Amino acid sequence: MYVTTTDGASIFYKDWGSGRPVVLSHGWPLNSDSWEAQAMFLASNGYRVIAHDRRGHGRSTQTWHGNEMDTYADDLAAVVDALDLRAATLVGFSTGGGEVARYIGRHGAARVAQAVLVSAVPPLMLQTADNPGGVPIAVFDAIRAGSLADRSQTYQDLADGPFFGHNRPGANVSRGIRDAFWLQSMASGHRNVYECIAAFSATDFRGDLAGFDVPTLVIHGDDDQVVPFEAGGMASAALIKNAELIVYPGAPHGITDTHKEQLGQDLLAFLKEHEA
Repeated sequence: MYVTTTDGASIFYKDWGSGRPVVLSHGWPLNSDSWEAQAMFLASNGYRVIAHDRRGHGRSTQTWHGNEMDTYADDLAAVVDALDLRAATLVGFSTGGGEVARYIGRHGAARVAQAVLVSAVPPLMLQTADNPGGVPIAVFDAIRAGSLADRSQTYQDLADGPFFGHNRPGANVSRGIRDAFWLQSMASGHRNVYECIAAFSATDFRGDLAGFDVPTLVIHGDDDQVVPFEAGGMASAALIKNAELIVYPGAPHGITDTHKEQLGQDLLAFLKEHEA
């Protein structure tokens, strides 16, 4: 199924189950398939789960322009409005967490009951003068260079290394999980995901988070090698009023796969905790 945006882009989405809506925003350079464990679990437990492919990713249009957070947030709003979702829980993983933050910052929370940030990029990944704990720009420049030189190998290296913590002693992340990361990544548009590197790394969400006025859960692994815990989850929880923070000890970035059972249970508990 698709929603058409104001600039003519087609945004693919899945719509599973029935009940109060839960909207899942995925990470870079993946698509909504990366949420399949949580989508199936929550839909099987009485919720309507909507998961879309960000523009330029998966089955959505590979537009030349619009590969930045304001447009991503507007695309999310297009899906939420087209389906007339109300009292929705917005859940964002990694880059998707930025999309959720910017959605609330740009569109408000009239249709939102809860927010969840999972291994998410807010408040600001990039190291700057007023964000000294961020990640140096050289790291992102290296990802950009790898994307241009051999993006297929770059995705394999991410999957085999830091994304799932497969580079840690004793790690046992299946070949299938790592191959699925590569497969989804290669379904993305080359320019789209190249420009998205700047979107997820250099967008400042501090103002968006300060305006959150809905119950918010922040989940982050403390061995996240992609979005460091101190720069991501810990900092976001400190900025969001009354946010609840759950830390997964020793967990990597890709906890939607490596900790899918725990994540599913934590999401379900948070949903039930705030039922009307």
